[in-house]
Amino acid sequence: MRTTTLSPDDLRGAFSDATGYLAACSTGLPTRETRAAVVADLDARPDLVHYAAVVERCRAHIARLVSTTVDRVALGSQTSVMVGMIAASLPDGATVLCPDGEFSSLVLPFVHAGRGIHVRSVPLADLADAIGPGVDLVAFSIVQSATGEVADARAIGAAARRHGVRTLCDATQAVGWLPVEADAFDALVCHTYKWLCTPRGVAFLTLSDDFAATLRPVHAGWYAGENPWASCYGTDASLARSARRFDVSPVWQAMVGAEPALAMFADADARALHARVTELATAFRTRLGLAEPLISTPIVTWPDADGVDLARLTAGGIIASGRRGNARVAFHVFNDEDDVELAARALLG
Repeated sequence: MRTTTLSPDDLRGAFSDATGYLAACSTGLPTRETRAAVVADLDARPDLVHYAAVVERCRAHIARLVSTTVDRVALGSQTSVMVGMIAASLPDGATVLCPDGEFSSLVLPFVHAGRGIHVRSVPLADLADAIGPGVDLVAFSIVQSATGEVADARAIGAAARRHGVRTLCDATQAVGWLPVEADAFDALVCHTYKWLCTPRGVAFLTLSDDFAATLRPVHAGWYAGENPWASCYGTDASLARSARRFDVSPVWQAMVGAEPALAMFADADARALHARVTELATAFRTRLGLAEPLISTPIVTWPDADGVDLARLTAGGIIASGRRGNARVAFHVFNDEDDVELAARALLG
């Protein structure tokens, strides 16, 4: 059993020089161990038994990361595929409530599900109050991709429980800096290549037992079998009794690279990590005279419709991003105060 608790400094030491990289909200940087694991795998002969063991270790790390049990974790490669399975399982005519401007992978599977499924959106701040009779599922990102705004997940969950509404939370922009408890939601989906710094192609879905019982494993393949190696052929394979029945066949090389990164973040002091990254973002907002959000977030956005500020950041050696008319920077554990100063100088001169 792991008992190690890694400090933010321990985590920062796992990365090579990340100076000026303020784009964890777009894609994380690989740790040295991730790079070494992928290179070693490419240099070795494929070993399917080894890959299977790596996949199950990843599942266990994910369970620890979001405070749930391994039997509730399904693995995949994209969030939209997992959300699509939930969309395919909703009853005809269901109503899905989501925030305005929500990330496409969380909402388009419902928009295009057909069968009379209706998607309605409201401002994020009004989401909890909009939950009521006639809503079947509320789908929201706990941290909004375009703005970095953090949802009041407690209020949303409480409102959903009062009205018997299912909850689907996307934690792609949260897990890795914000402590998240998966069991607070009926379903929680996350792609790990951003704040968890894995290769792209490793996503997970956690499910409550009663919600899982309502879902159809529409993507079932050999890896969803109770015994995957005995489920490769024919029509009579028994699906896993756990959430593994919703697995899709894993991307082996991505899992090999993901395993050390997931282990590292699962071992991290989550509260200290949260404090470090949000303090860096606060320092940056102070330098630029930007207002603090209601709930702390390491993602900082401000209006930049013409892209001038993003161009200034790029010219100053900063890797950042632009979304929905905003400039966007993100401070992760591999950043420090020098990155705050470098970005501020690029913008203020």
